[in-house]
Amino acid sequence: MRSCFNRLERCLGRRSGDGLLWHMDLKPHASGDFSIAVVQANSSLEDQSQVLTSPSATYVGVYDGHGGPEASRFVNRHLFPYLQQFVREQGGLSTDVIKKAFHATEEDFIRLVKSSLPVRPQIASVGSCCLVGAISGGELYVANLGDSRAVLGRRGVDGDRKSVVAERLSTDHNVSCEKVRKEVEELHPNDSPIVFYCRGVWRIKGIIQVSRSIGDAYLKKPEFNRDPIFQQYGHPIHLKHPVLTAEPSIVTRKIRPQDLFLIFASDGLWEHLTDEAAVEIVFKNPRLGIAKKLVGAAIEEAAKKREMRCRDIEKIERGTRRHFHDDITVVVIYLDSHNQKKASHNPKRTSNSTSCVSAPMDIFSCNTAAYVT
Repeated sequence: MRSCFNRLERCLGRRSGDGLLWHMDLKPHASGDFSIAVVQANSSLEDQSQVLTSPSATYVGVYDGHGGPEASRFVNRHLFPYLQQFVREQGGLSTDVIKKAFHATEEDFIRLVKSSLPVRPQIASVGSCCLVGAISGGELYVANLGDSRAVLGRRGVDGDRKSVVAERLSTDHNVSCEKVRKEVEELHPNDSPIVFYCRGVWRIKGIIQVSRSIGDAYLKKPEFNRDPIFQQYGHPIHLKHPVLTAEPSIVTRKIRPQDLFLIFASDGLWEHLTDEAAVEIVFKNPRLGIAKKLVGAAIEEAAKKREMRCRDIEKIERGTRRHFHDDITVVVIYLDSHNQKKASHNPKRTSNSTSCVSAPMDIFSCNTAAYVT
């Protein structure tokens, strides 16, 4: 019985004693290994994450919900199937394929909001940040909505094997950044003030910090904001035009020999760790359980800010814990590009990558994360 449980743990990941931390220490993908960890702080976990691997491609998704978990869960179920569908239809991965998958997911969720509004008016105010990474044919794609972040760890130009450089690959669509504030203001010259300082941070219409998302229908579709059913639930605002968008920013680059690993994480991590600090932790520590180590480092920093001990924060229950840190999701992807050919023909790696899988598209989930192979 114990050996059977151990095999299940290796496939589905493990939970900590308090039930708020889930982690997968290490699994193989086409050209390296990956690790996932998630810690809950909200009453309902609003972060979702998934990794899809195949012999030719690896996909990563981190979805940070707000206003409730419905949008992030929806993205977790629908975005990757659309990606796969459009890859098949267009004969490969491209920025157009990724944009189509984002737009199709957004349109489906808006339709869900419309049909659900009479019985669940609050769903019009639910949204999710959406960060996706894709590795295929030696090319890396990073697409983003919101303020989750992808950071690359690579060797410096001098090739020093004892040091690492952090390179941010995604754009934070958060109006706390002056550049993003100006972008939003320029898009709405006749809607002033569109961004103002409220409750200690910059917010669009005094409501939301991110300028791009999946969902948040009432800030994109004036008809939802004007709907009498929604007005009974929420606070109507004057909305001339959509103030948020679901258009992702996409970065593409060739994977280079000096590229070592990628960190994909919700803003719960980056609130407490700089890009450089996170990259140093991954670079200087063993692979096994590395995502969990990053989550632990973020919680330690959150504890220091409150002059508390880390173990005291870990004892706090979900909901109350949100006052100390956000939900945190971390996925670390190692890029063993120089071993890529060797790894794809390594019988041991192939066996491990399929040991928990009975069909090509089986999905294993543990509340927050799906591992697809």
